[in-house]
Amino acid sequence: MLTRNKWLPFAALALSLGVSFGSQAAEEKSVAVTAIVEHPALDAIRDGVKDALAEAGYESGKNLKWQYQSAQGNTGTAAQIARKFIGDQPDVIVAIATPSAQAVVAGTKSTPLVFSAVTDPVEAHLIPSWEASGTNVTGVSDLLELDKQMELVKRIVPDAKRVGMVYSPGEANSVVVVKRLKELLPSMGLELVEAAAPRTVDVGSAARSLAGKVDVIYTNTDNNVVSAYESLVKVGIDTKTPLIASDTDSVKRGAIAALGIDYRDLGEQTGRMVVRILEGEKPGAIKPETSSNLSLWVNTTAAERQGVTLSQDVLDSAAEIIK
Repeated sequence: MLTRNKWLPFAALALSLGVSFGSQAAEEKSVAVTAIVEHPALDAIRDGVKDALAEAGYESGKNLKWQYQSAQGNTGTAAQIARKFIGDQPDVIVAIATPSAQAVVAGTKSTPLVFSAVTDPVEAHLIPSWEASGTNVTGVSDLLELDKQMELVKRIVPDAKRVGMVYSPGEANSVVVVKRLKELLPSMGLELVEAAAPRTVDVGSAARSLAGKVDVIYTNTDNNVVSAYESLVKVGIDTKTPLIASDTDSVKRGAIAALGIDYRDLGEQTGRMVVRILEGEKPGAIKPETSSNLSLWVNTTAAERQGVTLSQDVLDSAAEIIK
């Protein structure tokens, strides 16, 4: 058995060789990811974050502690997850979608937070402006230019006059979009007709309430609506009401078209921001970002089922055609 004095030379040798007996723990970083719900767009963000971390050399089970929890659409559960993650004191919390980000911001002013898929982080009171916040918060927004979204609506349904929108009144993202569409649409000769769906189970009935009142239904990235998109698609087919989305994953599920962000790319963009923080940058010194990488997706089968004939111009300009 080595006495204390006999142990000292070995300790000195280890230090001279750059060996730290707690090095593995010291090198390990921790990232906790919370999402308000699981659906293809938000899942793609989560996977994109993980890919970006791996590309930078942070791999789960090696030098990265990775946690992920979904609130399954429940804001109360989102608050519980936020409290749990804050208590774990990870190096970074990633909050996907506005309700999850708001829950984390309400619980900490110190743990670094990177939000993703938040349409308007200023309106959601996550950051004071679109400049570097000087706080513990930064992130990547999925904000879209609504005039381009409405131009797409007119390309798909040229004679449209009334645009329906199913949305959750409790989701800040959607409230902002409704407000801006009310300001924008009259200048484009269009009128907005709203249908509230406070819960996922309300989406189908809200969509059906618009039948006969609108010429087209537009959906933003409202998490309640996207989670139940198939119920919206059924109404679109049954009533021959065209559906235009703002996320390309919804085109795979039955929307006619979307001029949207690739959410996997958005996740990778978010992940690269997380890496910057893991490597020493302060979140408050990093300016929030958006994505300008938009692509047009169309679904020809959905168009046929919803009573729309797509123009050759639309088909020619599509980055992806789903049949």
